[in-house]
Amino acid sequence: MFSFESLLVYQKARQLVKDVYKLQQLFPTEERYALGDQIRRSITSVTSNIAEGSGRDSNKEKIHFLEIAFGSLMEAFSQLQNAQDLEYISETQVENLRPQFEEISKMISGLKSSFEKKL
Repeated sequence: MFSFESLLVYQKARQLVKDVYKLQQLFPTEERYALGDQIRRSITSVTSNIAEGSGRDSNKEKIHFLEIAFGSLMEAFSQLQNAQDLEYISETQVENLRPQFEEISKMISGLKSSFEKKL
């Protein structure tokens, strides 16, 4: 097992990836390859950057990749709101995912803070 796999934030982000993928499948076919693709790239960037950062030696680099993961998380949520505005998905569907986004954002911020204290 790689060290990032034991991180609770990574495990929760993996579940969110699955949930977001399921939701974006509701988009119209023509949007699955435009907005849908962008959402998939941003949400998978969260887990990818948590994993990549865990493999770095310096705390500065770990922090950098956590910042990218956080930004990607925010980007994905914003894109889901755009999909809601375009009526591809409902407000309820987006709001049902909000607690996961909020929890993961807090966890990323906490992990980042723990590395900043070691600088």
